[in-house]
Amino acid sequence: MPPSKKMDLIPAELRQRLAQLLQDRGFGDIMEITEELNSWLDERGEEIRIGKTAVGEFSKLLKSQRDAFAMAETLLSDLDIEGESNMHKVLMQMIATAAFQMMQGMSDKDQDFDPKGLASLSRMLKDLMQSAGMREKLREDERNRVAQKAREDAVDDIEKAATQLGMTKETVQGIREQVLFGGKR
Repeated sequence: MPPSKKMDLIPAELRQRLAQLLQDRGFGDIMEITEELNSWLDERGEEIRIGKTAVGEFSKLLKSQRDAFAMAETLLSDLDIEGESNMHKVLMQMIATAAFQMMQGMSDKDQDFDPKGLASLSRMLKDLMQSAGMREKLREDERNRVAQKAREDAVDDIEKAATQLGMTKETVQGIREQVLFGGKR
């Protein structure tokens, strides 16, 4: 098991504060931010000191995560799955993040994409899209069923009223077809 990184050893509250500071300053100004972090650690009586390399790596990781989430949001909006459940959105975001991290890792190492990893991500995305499509079809079928039932109930009420008003069977049947089928029969 690899040793803990120094950033993992500082209190979570300071990591969050550091993350916010890095974001506010556009993930730059590493030297000054490192000095601020170490002064926060001094104020708390912590004996650990963090170097600019660790802060720089943390900054790079945060920026990559931000970019991955932005890419996931773009992917989600491009796929127009606003009607999908939160679970589908989270899964899509996870897949997009994994894809971004894979691309980032490959470009950092100047390597080609791992075909198995890429195939696996593609398969997950395809399966998720299929699932979303089937789910949407089921929802549409249910909406149509409910709407048809409402039309049939309305026609029953109209037929009763029309009969009570003395309309002929043919007139009532014409009204029924107009309401249920828009006169297209």
